[in-house]
Amino acid sequence: MNVARSFNNWRKYRQTVNELGRMSARGLSDLGIDRAEIGRIARDAITR
Repeated sequence: MNVARSFNNWRKYRQTVNELGRMSARGLSDLGIDRAEIGRIARDAITR
């Protein structure tokens, strides 16, 4: 994997974690997400 792709994947991961982390528990619940799942969801976002 090249450096640019690794950096873009890291940026996408951090953006997803930050956006979901700023949401309230109720907002996450409305989306069917538990706070403990944020890391997994961010990792999944990289593979899409």
